[in-house]
Amino acid sequence: MRPAGDAPDCLPDTPEKEATMKVSEVMHRGAVCLDDDTPLREVARAMREEDVGAIPISAAGELVGLVTDRDIACRAVADGGNIAGLTARDVMSKDPVCCDADDDLEQAVQLMENRRIRRLPVMDEGSLVGMLSLGDISGRAGDAVAAEVLRSVASHH
Repeated sequence: MRPAGDAPDCLPDTPEKEATMKVSEVMHRGAVCLDDDTPLREVARAMREEDVGAIPISAAGELVGLVTDRDIACRAVADGGNIAGLTARDVMSKDPVCCDADDDLEQAVQLMENRRIRRLPVMDEGSLVGMLSLGDISGRAGDAVAAEVLRSVASHH
């Protein structure tokens, strides 16, 4: 029994759980998505016009790949193929790893670290709504998170 006037028993002080940042708060909205039969030159032009390093690729309305500037350099130019005859399908990275707009940013960062990827298409109810990149993370999520993901993703295999 507690003497009169004493403060009630309390739980020990614990730090309140920080509000977690969502992917939707950090991502770049409105990513351009091209069909898998788009000529590679058009994909490269879209990258230049949008000032991005990756373009999501769809087939029959479903996300099926991602063409990065590295894909173009390594799978098209370096292989010496007929660039004029290539399409997004020919050079894209298939089965892209995605995240959801309502995912916690920490989850998305962990995914990027584990899979060693620099960009994630962001989905909402099965539709592409944006992209999450290292630049988005470094610009909005804080230096510690950005340094962590950059160290993991950018290290050599």
